Amino acid sequence: MHIQSNPVKIMSTIPPCPACNSEYAYEDGNLLACPDCGHEWIPGSETENTSEETKVLDANGNELQNGDDVVLTQGLKVKGSAHDLKKGTKVKKIRIKPGEDHNIDCRIDVFGAMQLKSEFVKKA
Repeated sequence: MHIQSNPVKIMSTIPPCPACNSEYAYEDGNLLACPDCGHEWIPGSETENTSEETKVLDANGNELQNGDDVVLTQGLKVKGSAHDLKKGTKVKKIRIKPGEDHNIDCRIDVFGAMQLKSEFVKKA
């Protein structure tokens, strides 16, 4: 006699990262953490807070979102580098960090990981 087992699906109760929407979030003590963007949050606080102080606006007043592409509106000096960022440099897939002075996390091909101020970029 052959007994057929019934596979049980285990569903993850951990929500995706509210910062980058990654499905690989994990528990870290009392917090939830995202391995992709490094965002940490308290369980149950995943709802987006879209109040005025959490909005990040570009140089033209357009609201920026995670994953947007932006273009530099002026040349910027880079500390510790012999080269500067030129006006018109395109930056892909930014990550927003509201409430911080340098409120954009990004990766620029030649320079690597960087933080920018939203006042020096415009939505592409």
